Amino acid sequence: MSGRDNRQLHLSLNLNGLGFHRAGWRHPSSQPDRVFSADYYLELARTAERGQLDAIFLADTPAFVLMPGRSVTLQAEPVSLLSALAVATTHIGLIGTISASYSEPYTVARQFAMLDHLSAGRAGVNVVTSAGDRVAQNFGRDSHFEHATRYERAADFLTVVTSLWDSWADDTIRADKATGVFADLESIVEINHVSEHFRVRGPLNIPRPPQGRPVLVQAGASPRGRDLAARWADAVYTGSSTLENGQAFCQDIRRRAAHAGRRADSVRVLPGLIPYVGSTEREARELRRELEDQPEPLDAMIEELGAILETDLGGLDPDQPMDPALFPDEATYGQSVSRLVRFRQYVHAESPTIAQFARWVRSNLGVVHWIATGTGEQIADQLETWFRAGAADGFNLLVPLLPKGLDDVVDQVIPELRRRGLFRTGYDGRTLRDHLGLERPAGRRSGTASAR
Repeated sequence: MSGRDNRQLHLSLNLNGLGFHRAGWRHPSSQPDRVFSADYYLELARTAERGQLDAIFLADTPAFVLMPGRSVTLQAEPVSLLSALAVATTHIGLIGTISASYSEPYTVARQFAMLDHLSAGRAGVNVVTSAGDRVAQNFGRDSHFEHATRYERAADFLTVVTSLWDSWADDTIRADKATGVFADLESIVEINHVSEHFRVRGPLNIPRPPQGRPVLVQAGASPRGRDLAARWADAVYTGSSTLENGQAFCQDIRRRAAHAGRRADSVRVLPGLIPYVGSTEREARELRRELEDQPEPLDAMIEELGAILETDLGGLDPDQPMDPALFPDEATYGQSVSRLVRFRQYVHAESPTIAQFARWVRSNLGVVHWIATGTGEQIADQLETWFRAGAADGFNLLVPLLPKGLDDVVDQVIPELRRRGLFRTGYDGRTLRDHLGLERPAGRRSGTASAR
């Protein structure tokens, strides 16, 4: 597509088990007994594909983290689940999360190259740096890497992974039965990467992926996270709770991308959207109230907030203003700096009490994402406003309740977007890069000697 008026929204689904709301599993329509059933995820994937969404996205953290006052969060292992979904779907993209802090680049390059082959070019990888000491303690460390080290390692990680994907020329495989030549071995090169964080000889033992490289996604909100996204990412997941925040983030990412030598519009910016959809506005608001009014003691919510901020709030008056000084230093914070940045923005804008802030964190699922409540037409109005105002290229759908919430989006919101010409009426291509309007990275041809 060319020209601003012809652009269309990009929508992906954050496939979070029983839904993104922490109380979603308690809703009568929820199916918690199926959360690790293949059929359950296949049904959700097929619904998302029926809606012609760009991709399914699986968030992940490699740790068991039980926050005070909170139920256990069950997370599916992304590569296994996406591999199963690859053979049960035909068009929808498949994006999985990996930790650059606790994964080896050779393993990740193999896994997602194979997923890209299995899905005929629909793989994407969301590269995160992880958060919290609990993650570190599953990988032989007492505490998490410092913030700066995490992002230095992540940049090095991406250098290795992309070099491995490029270590085969596009036309390496010949499979010439007459001559007996299966592959042009001269077009496969070692990367011989040596750095502070990794030593990887290469090459990869899987041919170059159909997309050249699987789509790269990043989700950092800190300055280092934004720089990493601007240098490497094809798409950025972010939390923008207001139109103004969304506009500022898009402008900043595009400025950083241009500074990194890329086209300013080469990165798709996809804020999180929590949609409560109803056949009437009242029905949508009642659904939201039903989930958010599940009883939970205030002291448990404050304890949870203290754990997130890595400080003890128990001795403070819940009705006193939330003091910005209670926030930790970003440079030494062991959890998600992106989330911390968003929390600071909320406290600065709203000046809540500790109790109000704790309730807000609880009802907003621990993140600062935009919540849209209303009919399909009303939500489409809001999406169109953000899109045309330059606050988003599309949205990562954080459906609060599954499977009901996904059905509501597909059956009520998407038809309205299509009516306005803002969303596809059919998949125009087969790969995830096609869906996102991204170019395929150029590869080498036989006879060239460099993998970069």
